[in-house]
Amino acid sequence: MKAIDFVTEECGQRPSSLRVALVTETWSPEVNGVAMTLGRIVEGLIARGHHVQLVRPRQAVAEHAADSPGLEQVLARGMAIPSYEGLRFGLPAKARLAGMWFRQRPDVVHVATEGPLGWSAVSAAAKLGIPTTSDFHTNFDHYAEHYGVGWMKQPLSAYLKRLHNRTAVTFVPTRAMARDLAERGYRNLDVIARGVDTQRFHPARRDAALRRSWRVGDGGLAVISVGRLAPEKNLPLVLEAFEAIRRGRPDARLVIVGDGPSRRALQENHPEHHFAGIRLGDDLAAHYASADLFLFPSLSETYGNVTLEAMASGLCVVAYDCAAASEVIGDGRDGLLARPGDAAGFVAQSARAARDDALRMRLAANARVRSASLDWERIHDRFADALRQVVDHARAGGRELPPSAAPVR
Repeated sequence: MKAIDFVTEECGQRPSSLRVALVTETWSPEVNGVAMTLGRIVEGLIARGHHVQLVRPRQAVAEHAADSPGLEQVLARGMAIPSYEGLRFGLPAKARLAGMWFRQRPDVVHVATEGPLGWSAVSAAAKLGIPTTSDFHTNFDHYAEHYGVGWMKQPLSAYLKRLHNRTAVTFVPTRAMARDLAERGYRNLDVIARGVDTQRFHPARRDAALRRSWRVGDGGLAVISVGRLAPEKNLPLVLEAFEAIRRGRPDARLVIVGDGPSRRALQENHPEHHFAGIRLGDDLAAHYASADLFLFPSLSETYGNVTLEAMASGLCVVAYDCAAASEVIGDGRDGLLARPGDAAGFVAQSARAARDDALRMRLAANARVRSASLDWERIHDRFADALRQVVDHARAGGRELPPSAAPVR
């Protein structure tokens, strides 16, 4: 392991930088919202002068840790998640982590995912008295029913709550999630939202040639869905909503961006739709901007980064009133919302947006304006300050929570 120098505390003054050990079981090039968010967070910490030790599972047998200025990578053992192709979890590594952190102590351990590697990190940090924070990124307990193991929901719920309550603060992306988790017995919750790259995701990336490749004619309506193609994403409702759209707009075309365990069945059963597969970077941004209407019926999200990306791209969004949509969209102002679980309401809002061009264009323009306030730089400042507060609080030997870590009600 390569040592990284960091500024130590002298004469009672706080150090200019923190050494942050960030533990995650997903990382680029894996394609999911958590990996994308963590990549941004790490970049933000490094840009602010902090040093990050990234602990994650090895993604390939021959993979070697790739360090860079401000970033040290530590690769752990991992295994593929059953029935969830492309994602892995880290195997227990408490002894290794404890030994590594004893030799070079981080100021704070941030556990971003809750698998065995994350639990080991919490345990190793507790053994050494290192302050620990955590993220609640994914409703893994809710996923159990979608994958035929509903009997695991209660044990998973108990495990998740126990893990997070062992940390000083658990960061969640929305106020609604903070209230929900607090009611379920989670302690020390702090809300830190997510941002969007408004330079990359921009209406100017609209591409007429790309629309033609989708077989969208002049004046036609391109309806897009972006995300992992998996049971928990509620994709049948996208298909139902699109059928309602086509009854009023025969010129509509559905474009589905993403990959996952449901793709083969969807593509075989619905060859009339355009399946674009995984798209990244500027290519993904062009797919958003070249569409006219974005449908997002997922009820399993803790946030849903795609909502912000679609808004920044100048799209009218139809979503359930939960997760990111409930935080950033005003129904009828910069998007259209349906009550969570109201499938008929979601279909009706989708059809409404499709048939009313003036409404859809007004909501799309307002969505782009709204996205300007969701800049990543603000999120990075907020997260770095929150970690600093936890570290300072631990050094002071305080037992009461920092004010920003109080549950949101």
